[in-house]
Amino acid sequence: MTPTMTRSSRFQIFVWTLFDFANTSFSVMIVAVGYSLYFKEVVAGGSGRGDFFWGIAVSVSMLLTALIAPVLGAAADFSSRRKRFLFGFTLTSIIATLLLMFVDAGMVFTGMLLFIIANVGFEGGIVFYDAFLPDLTSDRSYGRVSGYGFAMGYVGSLVTLLIAMPLYAGGFAPENLANVKLSFGIAAGIFFLFSAPLFFFLRDHKTTFTYHVSYVGAGIRRVRETIAHLRNYKNVTRFLLAFFIYNDGILTVISFASLFATQTLGFSLQEVLVLFAVVQASGIIGSLVFGVITDKIGAKRTIAINLVIWILVVAGAYLSASKEMFYFIGAVAGTSMGASQAASRSLMAQLTPKEREAEFFGFYDGLCGKASAVVGTFLFGLISYITGDQRISVLTIGLFFVAGLILLERVNDKEHVRSGPAPAP
Repeated sequence: MTPTMTRSSRFQIFVWTLFDFANTSFSVMIVAVGYSLYFKEVVAGGSGRGDFFWGIAVSVSMLLTALIAPVLGAAADFSSRRKRFLFGFTLTSIIATLLLMFVDAGMVFTGMLLFIIANVGFEGGIVFYDAFLPDLTSDRSYGRVSGYGFAMGYVGSLVTLLIAMPLYAGGFAPENLANVKLSFGIAAGIFFLFSAPLFFFLRDHKTTFTYHVSYVGAGIRRVRETIAHLRNYKNVTRFLLAFFIYNDGILTVISFASLFATQTLGFSLQEVLVLFAVVQASGIIGSLVFGVITDKIGAKRTIAINLVIWILVVAGAYLSASKEMFYFIGAVAGTSMGASQAASRSLMAQLTPKEREAEFFGFYDGLCGKASAVVGTFLFGLISYITGDQRISVLTIGLFFVAGLILLERVNDKEHVRSGPAPAP
């Protein structure tokens, strides 16, 4: 922590980072490893259509989040009730995750529907969670504090994987499916337990508001106003476009890495868990190290460096001929994953007008962060289904990182708008 932080502010930051610890239990056990493999191998019967159905489920959940997040973010700004919105989305995700324990073989529609609900709750909540960042610290420490959050998140992922690992020792054999399902309940339990401190102890900003106002209606009006005047926030617009593109690649990697490892490289279930443990461990290091680097050289340069690393990761994955090589690629990807996400959140906080924090983070996390996943995950699943070759799908991911890097160069990271709204045209 920086020397200027008080004991109270350090506690607030710690409580905030605990939510990252909590919600990554969902992202690693449901999205990345456990349920995604269970859905393909057991629910969808291990057929080639598994990639396609999983891609649709991820895409639909991200599209729904993208549609509602900006409106709800603006409503949260208007009502000063970010914690209440966050609590609603979080509880929805936890309950739906628990219900995944009852999804059996052949229940494709039910399995997709529950996952969509759980993922909308998870992803929608991040909008309000991220919107707390500008209140927790100054713009000189955005990168570091954002890095703390992602590092804590990777610790949560690693802990979840280590707890679940013995449950997956028997793979997807019929007699071990109860253990596999139990891991979904464990993820929900960790999510619930470690998210609770935020709702008890983190302060929300307070402003005067009237109870009879329709907050969603106010949110829609504010979003329309933002879109209409978006030309006044040129750097925000440029960054959101770049983020939309390169984040598509990152989210697609997260959604399909375990499926690529098992189907193309022949990883066993236990080996996949070890792979993701390596990814999470390297993610901790990347988040902390690059969080400090971000405050030294700037968020934009940090993102650019990591996009180059992502391009190399995709090339390495395409050329991977052994499990050992893919373990190494996974470690590099983990380091860059934490770094690029933390730096992106830092740059967004730097460029965001103070009076529209939740609204703009609604565009960042929702419209751009989630809608981007609609394209990449759908294309990966579709190309894999048509060609039967996941390596070809991997190449498409690299194009998102190249395009994102080009668009990022147009962002002026020297401009700060934290002090007030953009000037009128």
